[in-house]
Amino acid sequence: MNNHLESLIRLRRTLHSQPESGWTEFVTTAFIAEKLQEYGFTIFLGEDIVAREFISGADNEEIEKGILRAQQKDVSSTLLKQMAGITGCVGVLETHRPGKTVALRFDIDAVDVSELTTPDHFPFQEGFHSRNPGCMHACGHDGHTAVGLILAQWIHENQESLTGRFKLIFQPAEEGTRGAKPMAEKGIVDDVDYLLCAHLSFIASSGELVIDPQQFLSTRKLKVIFTGKSAHAGAQPHLGRNALAAACQATIQLLAIPRHGSGISRVNVGALHSGQASNVIPERAEMRLEIRGETDEINAYMHQQVKNIVAGCALSYQVEYKISTEGQANSLSNDEELINILDKVIKDVPEITCPVQQRRFGGSEDATVLIKRVQQKGGKGIYFIVGADRTSGHHQSDFDFDEKMMLTMFKVYCQMIMHLSKRQH
Repeated sequence: MNNHLESLIRLRRTLHSQPESGWTEFVTTAFIAEKLQEYGFTIFLGEDIVAREFISGADNEEIEKGILRAQQKDVSSTLLKQMAGITGCVGVLETHRPGKTVALRFDIDAVDVSELTTPDHFPFQEGFHSRNPGCMHACGHDGHTAVGLILAQWIHENQESLTGRFKLIFQPAEEGTRGAKPMAEKGIVDDVDYLLCAHLSFIASSGELVIDPQQFLSTRKLKVIFTGKSAHAGAQPHLGRNALAAACQATIQLLAIPRHGSGISRVNVGALHSGQASNVIPERAEMRLEIRGETDEINAYMHQQVKNIVAGCALSYQVEYKISTEGQANSLSNDEELINILDKVIKDVPEITCPVQQRRFGGSEDATVLIKRVQQKGGKGIYFIVGADRTSGHHQSDFDFDEKMMLTMFKVYCQMIMHLSKRQH
């Protein structure tokens, strides 16, 4: 197992040094694909695993930059052609023995944060800090991906003692909850009996494992565009239709949406862009906002309130509007069977010194979209937290985590796989 830890750390640090934002992870995807092929998995890329028409929150200019970056790093042209402008990878290994289809999901994207470059920041000390300015693995996805790859190697090496089929899902664009929906819509988990998902650190410290996290918030990330008419603000203001005024009024009203009495509800307007000059009526305004709810029903209530307010403000200011979904995730209920199995198998992982049955998650995760799809098709899913001490909060420039806990996550997954894939005689 010490060899596994060394391999995990080596892979994680390689990935950490080359972070890529959602939908631009071409170097990362190629790295994953080559490793999976090395470990005997059949790989699937591009439109084989992602429904292009459901992609949201993708910036075509950034995608082109990502492809160019991959070409400059001599990424295989064959792999880039297979990707066809879409990131993410799925690896499949058949044991050719009757059994269940077990899938595991790992997120691969980084966040738009500039990594600290001071002597007290460990990744900088050790020389594996981000080489992609303005982008950083500040959430632990580099650790998740490393675990997924070493797990692929372990499955390959131990396949004679396993049954069924294994599907490893390396998902792009988790940040902003954008990547799972187009994968789910492609049907990549429709044949899955068990889906296992996890996160390092977040709400747990080293030695802890949260078996059944609670309060995953359903969410939608929305873009609203108001379109009015420009005019001279001094000479002919009556001819203009002020898109910025509509957006500002909508912002005030959105933040005042009555909170739902049946559970947590949230709304935030995170960005508002409009205007060119002080003497011109702005003809366009773009808002980025998110809503969240403790349940899908509460989130739907918030979504309806947003639509009502935007429509009302557009009417008041005589402008047009368009609302589009840029990302989404569901609330989550882990399946009891997998909760019980996880509770049992972690007893064989000595690094878990403090199992926690339940703890509030309090955020959103688009793995919930894949889990819900599996559950709708008759399968079962779980999302758990493997604790890891960290230097600061997630998405901060000095973020780093206890690398030893990658081995703990790996061991937990191995135990789950062995339990779910007992050799049939």
